[in-house]
Amino acid sequence: MGRLPSRSVSSPVGDPAVLLRAMFDAAVAAADPLRRVPAFLPARPAGRVVVVGAGKAAARMAQAVEQAWDGPLSGLVVTRYGHAVPCAHIEVVQAAHPLPDAAGERAARRILELVSDLGVDDLVLALISGGGSALLALPAPGITLADKQEISTALLRSGASIATMNLVRKHLSAIKGGRLAAAAYPAATVGLLISDVPGDDPAVIASGPTVAEASTPAQALAALAAFQVRVPPAVREHLETSQGCPGPDDPRLARVANHVIATPQQSLEAAAAVARQAGVTPVILSDSLEGESREVGIVLAGIARQVRRHGQPAPAPCVLLSGGETTVTVRGPGRGGRNVELLLSLAVALRGEPQVHAIACDTDGVDGSEEVAGALIGPDTLRRAAELGVDPATALAANDGHGFFAVLDDQVVSGPTLTNVNDFRAVLIT
Repeated sequence: MGRLPSRSVSSPVGDPAVLLRAMFDAAVAAADPLRRVPAFLPARPAGRVVVVGAGKAAARMAQAVEQAWDGPLSGLVVTRYGHAVPCAHIEVVQAAHPLPDAAGERAARRILELVSDLGVDDLVLALISGGGSALLALPAPGITLADKQEISTALLRSGASIATMNLVRKHLSAIKGGRLAAAAYPAATVGLLISDVPGDDPAVIASGPTVAEASTPAQALAALAAFQVRVPPAVREHLETSQGCPGPDDPRLARVANHVIATPQQSLEAAAAVARQAGVTPVILSDSLEGESREVGIVLAGIARQVRRHGQPAPAPCVLLSGGETTVTVRGPGRGGRNVELLLSLAVALRGEPQVHAIACDTDGVDGSEEVAGALIGPDTLRRAAELGVDPATALAANDGHGFFAVLDDQVVSGPTLTNVNDFRAVLIT
């Protein structure tokens, strides 16, 4: 699953880069849909079974359903370009992420049509994972795909949290914010959700297509104003006149059951088990760290120094594990990427602190819009950068973590992992 930096390292736990990568691989494997889906499949209904879904894990989830299901089924799921896997009965469509495209719009429209003529004996099995919000790109009436693309671009560059982005997305959608499940009524809907959001709130995962929504269009409009996002006239008119998403008391959602089948915490615990086997004490700081990537990097550097100087929160060798989703406010010409920005900030803040190594990767294998999962750093990162003529402070100011780690050849390239439980970070103090 990618390349590791090849340089000799003397460490009481062996090669730190190898151990860090093993922890990342364990975190990804713990969220593999082939492992997680079968235990949550419902009983066969008297009527038809229609499988729909969206997200970076959607195709793998569909494959898992087909392998475990004992009856007839059909359907369609949409996943990110490059994340498809073969399925025999469920059609797999690929579309763009993080910015929606016409392929996602067509797929979302077809999914809505598939569930709209079902009866009380039928079942909709909805396979939802991170990335599904952008992939289910069906604008509300009166709003164009171009409107949604403009707003998505602005929000992605603004530093808005995933919860804020999904709040806006669901109020501009004809399928998210519970509308998929409402369209399927009177059929029963069972949602299987892989969480990529802090707190594992089903309403936030992929903007909650099968989950009732309590927020209002006015709140979405206020969020756009707070992040100084230009609001196209058609979008403003919609948000000022819309009745909002199906709420908790909507009778069309009475036959919906949602199950979160994989979470960031489960993946952190899998990584912790790998650390213990290597004689390293794991400390899970949080499965839901948020904030600006560069600020979180500074905080993690401070905790690493606390371990080095005072043996707290655990004596070395130990590893600080965390998940969640940080953000990058892109102000420079770089390509962003919240994991590489966090690592670059961490390296600058550590200033070559001995015996501290770290990895930060997105568990879907894509950090931002790059086909790179993340990167690794060590005590020699700044020295090697200087030898190569790369200035870390300049790269950080330009939001160019990807460029920085590409020059050092310290990127982690996993390829599509076919799952998504958000970011994985490990700071190893040997």
